[in-house]
Amino acid sequence: MGKFKESRSHISVFGALLRARREFGGKKEIIIDADDRVLTYTDMVRASFALGSAFKSMTKPKEKVGILLPTGAGSILSFFALQAAGRIPAMLNFTAGAHNLLAAFKAAEVTKVITAHRFIKIGQLEPLIEKLSPHVEFVYLEDVRDNMTKKNKIVAVLGSLMPALFMAKPSYKKEAVILFTSGTEGDPKGVALSHKNLVANVEQIRAHIDEIYPETDVMFNPLPTFHCFGLTGGALLPLFSGVKVALYPSPLHVKMIPERIKAMGTTVMFATDTFLSRYARASKGDELSGLRFCVCGAEQVRDETRAFVRKKFDMQILEGYGVTETSPVLAVNQPTANRSGTVGHIMPGMEHRIEPVPGIERGGRLFVRGPNVMMGYITTDNPGVIQPLEGGWHDTGDVVEIDEDGYIAIRGRVKRFANIGGETVSLAVVENCASAVWPDNQHVALIRPDPKKGEQIVLISDCKEANRTDIRTWAQNHGVSELSIPRKVFVVDEIPLLGTGKVDFNGSDKLLKTLE
Repeated sequence: MGKFKESRSHISVFGALLRARREFGGKKEIIIDADDRVLTYTDMVRASFALGSAFKSMTKPKEKVGILLPTGAGSILSFFALQAAGRIPAMLNFTAGAHNLLAAFKAAEVTKVITAHRFIKIGQLEPLIEKLSPHVEFVYLEDVRDNMTKKNKIVAVLGSLMPALFMAKPSYKKEAVILFTSGTEGDPKGVALSHKNLVANVEQIRAHIDEIYPETDVMFNPLPTFHCFGLTGGALLPLFSGVKVALYPSPLHVKMIPERIKAMGTTVMFATDTFLSRYARASKGDELSGLRFCVCGAEQVRDETRAFVRKKFDMQILEGYGVTETSPVLAVNQPTANRSGTVGHIMPGMEHRIEPVPGIERGGRLFVRGPNVMMGYITTDNPGVIQPLEGGWHDTGDVVEIDEDGYIAIRGRVKRFANIGGETVSLAVVENCASAVWPDNQHVALIRPDPKKGEQIVLISDCKEANRTDIRTWAQNHGVSELSIPRKVFVVDEIPLLGTGKVDFNGSDKLLKTLE
């Protein structure tokens, strides 16, 4: 394991990009887009200054500007252009729906949003733009490009040669980006991350996972940049580490992605369990065989997925654990220290404490602090105001257990435990039972009131054969408590998902109400 030097994170995000250019050379190809557009470090710096110069004339210093774009050169360049210009990008989830986006605009005081005509057309997002247009002004990248002035072009060239004269120089302690929680529970909240938060998390990952090689590695990132895993892990980590990254606009193109992974010569990729298992099953041949490992987060990695990819492609899965509030990587397994069923060790430079939860005997509620822990939340109740954390501690709301070797196992969200006749039951255990019986499907356990026992658990599944009897048989054969068998099973066409690929519990709850 390498050494984490916190002092390396005392720099702005744009400063970290310039530092990488110095370390790895301006001519190094660092980004390849889904359109096969290749960018070197110098291309990136030049484009950031050109775009940044154009954005400057439309916005105020330190203004928060929305970015509504898929993963690709456009979103990354817009992000760095705003950094160079001293503006703060607010990364917007285009799958979240008008209600959540309007809440995000309100919380972060966003009045202008950068997007692209082509993206709106391909994504068929015209109805969404129509709903949002009365509230914000849309800036289209194609229009900005077509209207580049002589001054913008001069700034691009000179800025690339003498960046210190043309770039904004915010303190590393100030906010660098606003991301939004998924709104699985109520309105989405803005998460203010500082320059130090983002750069520190990249440095923590680099120290924690030694096996990243700038000369030979190629990373593949299909995850959205409005999600912190896709932004920090899938974009900033390779850019600041000198590793070429192939960006892809949507994780949903299950048939095309395996071919793209092979064509790019990918050695490391980022995914969720759901997406990785779909890519592996969609592969006709050896498309994923070039991968040394895949870093999976956002949901638990199933044993079936692990076994399947190991057998078919001889590939390791490194399961990790991240939350937006920690920029996002909090813990991750390592190629040389990889324990399945856990999310690995905590990042270097972080502290943690565990508080007991009534009814839960093993483990407890995890609190963390460190250089990658957010500045604070921004909410719709108090727009634009960062609410700092008490003593710098963030309450993850997750129940975890840490073994004697320091490996962290997540037992579930505090809110995802049911109380049945005085006993505490994890909804994740119920879902795991269903996944063991029907591994190729999605299942969500939800809580309903019960007149006799306080609460009961019901399951919704997109498996046509899902039924209570098979779950009960599996549970009895594997020593799982009778309490973890759902009272009812409902079969649905599909489980609601968020744009990040995670289950939408709010949406699942609404769906269940229509079935009862």
